[in-house]
Parts: sequence; structure tokens; C-alpha cells
Amino acid sequence: MNRKLIRPNLSEIKDKMSRESSKRKTHPPSETHAENYYCLKQMNKKTPMGIVFNDGETVEGYIEWYDKKCIKLNRDDAPNLMIYKNGIKYLYKLNDTKGSREKKQNK
Repeated sequence: MNRKLIRPNLSEIKDKMSRESSKRKTHPPSETHAENYYCLKQMNKKTPMGIVFNDGETVEGYIEWYDKKCIKLNRDDAPNLMIYKNGIKYLYKLNDTKGSREKKQNK
């Protein structure tokens, strides 16, 4: 009986390997743009914001503009501030406590 040597076609193997490598899971993006969305939303609405620094100090105002490294905070009763983002612990929206107190007192 005559045995025939079977050799695989190399081009088929290369195609198969390239398809498998393209199916690999990609890394998640390093930038989600969530910060951009949040800041733009607060800027457009001129939402009163509180900013807490790493040392615990708090300032209040609204965001006028921002970039990669800093935020410009506009304040009505004090000078405007340029704040480096690496000095910020967190941001939060200020509640309208004055308005709600006045409504309760008028009732």
C-alpha cells in the first residue's frame, strides 16, 4: 500500500491565525470622556458647584471653562479662581438650600 504524505497548505494556516488574532479582546479605552460630558453640562447650565481640595478646603462657584489640567471657577462674591485638577479631591452640585428655606418660612 502506497502512503501519501499530507501537507497542510500554509496560506490556509496563515488565514486561520489572522482571523483568530483579530478575535482577541481589545483593551478598554483609557479615556471615557465622562469628565468632558459632566463639565460641559454643568458649564452650560451654570450649575452652582462646590469644589473640595485635597486638604479639605471648599470653594463654591460655577465652572466657566476647563481644560486638561485646570478649571476656571467663577464666583459672585469673590475673585475667580484657576484651580489645578490634581489639587481637587471631588466636585459636587450645591443644593438650593436658601430658596427652600425661604419657601418654608413664607408658608
